Amino acid sequence: MRAVDTNILIYARRRETAEHPVAAKCLRELAEGPEPWVIPWPCIYEFLRVVTHPRVFHPPTPLGRAWEGVEALLDSPSLLPISEGPRHRDILADLLSRIPLAGNVVHDAHIAALLIEHGVEEILTADEDFRRFPRLRVINPFGP
Repeated sequence: MRAVDTNILIYARRRETAEHPVAAKCLRELAEGPEPWVIPWPCIYEFLRVVTHPRVFHPPTPLGRAWEGVEALLDSPSLLPISEGPRHRDILADLLSRIPLAGNVVHDAHIAALLIEHGVEEILTADEDFRRFPRLRVINPFGP
């Protein structure tokens, strides 16, 4: 199963980004395809935070429009939104004890723990920090 990270969601929404065409195509293929795929709920919240922030995008995406885009993805019959389950604490504790992390990468560990807990092996992302987690295969759709 494949997961989608926040940056893919952002690039797919924001047409002015160079990555937009590739990200939009990736999301469309996942949403319309038969294979199960996931979006961690924290990535949805982070997407909403970033695209609506006036210091990140000018003009920012209005919250209602951003949420409509999320709802369209959530309507995909092959999408499985994921959140913390009963094993999350133990998986996260294991990652934090074995991999040196600090700052923003702790959020990536949260996402990695969610993916591991739900048996997700791949993540589509431009964030190379996910390569720190050996149980995940990182696929950067924008390049090597």
